[in-house]
Amino acid sequence: MAPTGAAAASAARLPEGLEAHDAPPTSGAAAPRDGMLEAVARRQARKARSRREERPGLARGLGASGMIGWSIAVPTLVGVALGAWLDGRADAGFSWTLTLMAVGLLVGCANAWYWARRESQRD
Repeated sequence: MAPTGAAAASAARLPEGLEAHDAPPTSGAAAPRDGMLEAVARRQARKARSRREERPGLARGLGASGMIGWSIAVPTLVGVALGAWLDGRADAGFSWTLTLMAVGLLVGCANAWYWARRESQRD
């Protein structure tokens, strides 16, 4: 059922994607626009305050967790690859793959610990 009368006129002035029931109550022609301007002003103020206070954002948190993950995964996988290559070349009484995987994991954890500590001191 399409809006009629004042509701149709009000819906025509709303931004794309908003419907009449999404808009704040209208007390005049400029009420929906004023509400939107207030919402934008609040978001801008929140962004400015966040930048002033240097709060880490979601992207920075995801980047940090990704960096820590990669700093552990890469040395571990390099250790596995090198160990598998050595196991194919040398006939040893132990597994080079498991040994170098453990060494890579330890190196990766130390690297992640160092990186996270450096970042926390910077904050």
